[in-house]
Amino acid sequence: MTPDPLARRYPQLPLLVAAFRSSPETFFVEEILPFAADGEGDHAWLWLEKVGRNTEDVVRALARFAGVASHDIGYAGLKDLHARTRQAFTVPLAGRQEPDWSQFQVPGMQLLEVSRHRRKLRRGAHRGNRFVVVVETPVAATIWEDRLGMLAAQGFPNYFGAQRFGRDNLPAAGKMLAAEHRGRIPHHLRALFWSSARAALFNLVLAERVRRGSWDRILPGEILQLAGSHSHFLASPEEWPQLQERLRAWDLHPTGPLPGRGGTLPLEEVATLEREVLAAWPGTDGSPGNGTAWAEALARQGLEAARRALRCRPEHGSVRQVDDGRVEFAFSLPSGAYATVLLEAIGVVPPAESACFG
Repeated sequence: MTPDPLARRYPQLPLLVAAFRSSPETFFVEEILPFAADGEGDHAWLWLEKVGRNTEDVVRALARFAGVASHDIGYAGLKDLHARTRQAFTVPLAGRQEPDWSQFQVPGMQLLEVSRHRRKLRRGAHRGNRFVVVVETPVAATIWEDRLGMLAAQGFPNYFGAQRFGRDNLPAAGKMLAAEHRGRIPHHLRALFWSSARAALFNLVLAERVRRGSWDRILPGEILQLAGSHSHFLASPEEWPQLQERLRAWDLHPTGPLPGRGGTLPLEEVATLEREVLAAWPGTDGSPGNGTAWAEALARQGLEAARRALRCRPEHGSVRQVDDGRVEFAFSLPSGAYATVLLEAIGVVPPAESACFG
């Protein structure tokens, strides 16, 4: 069977009946930053809640209101359109009079706090996100609580969720990589297509490792990532016992590829597995070819290779019965992890349009 980068495979669990439809009433996301506003500096620090708006909507609204360029607005991560979300933004004010923020009145956006900060907030600066999700289910909260507790102990495959691919992002990415006409596509679309392409190749590798039962184990030639960071290193056979112990302690994780140029390459079994998986995927119509050709095209377009942890786990989880037909999940996930993927892993399969950027 031809591998499908949009198909996510999970360790088998008994199926439970549940449905999740992302909306501001059923889906709340709050950004977790490892620091607070400095209280001084040349940037306004804004803690903002949005409903039915995406992060780029907020960026454009803040830029218009403050009279600055959109690319000067700082934020740590994208948050979903179909949710009630809270996150921080920074606006540069050096040499400018600070706007009257009480006059910032935009439907679907509400300023909750205004402070000052010394520097622009950068992408990826957040530690993670806190989620509150309500699902429709006849299954008792106690059973779901057991499932969530199991994931907290064992983790779940750290796939990119369906929303990373949109409706047509992957075919469009393939055509862009084949033509390599970077100058003819707006930068924000190029970045979106690059992201979709790399996510697809990562998901292919992770799905195969789930199939083989090695997604949460160290294989020969593994590149390991330190928990809570983007630092990674090649597993040394001499340190195997210590590395296995650190893996059990959730101090480090096995990784999969985000293809590009350079970077640390896996060896031995991992290198063979990743080559075979990418070569087996035929690509999309009009694309450069198979997954290997996609990885080579991404490198030619100047993206730096990176790695992503194959597993993650929820923290601070709780489950409560809202009423006879609804259960509420609350949990935190590291940055880049998807709440919808966690829900899939415990048996809740959200519709394709549901989303949850981290």
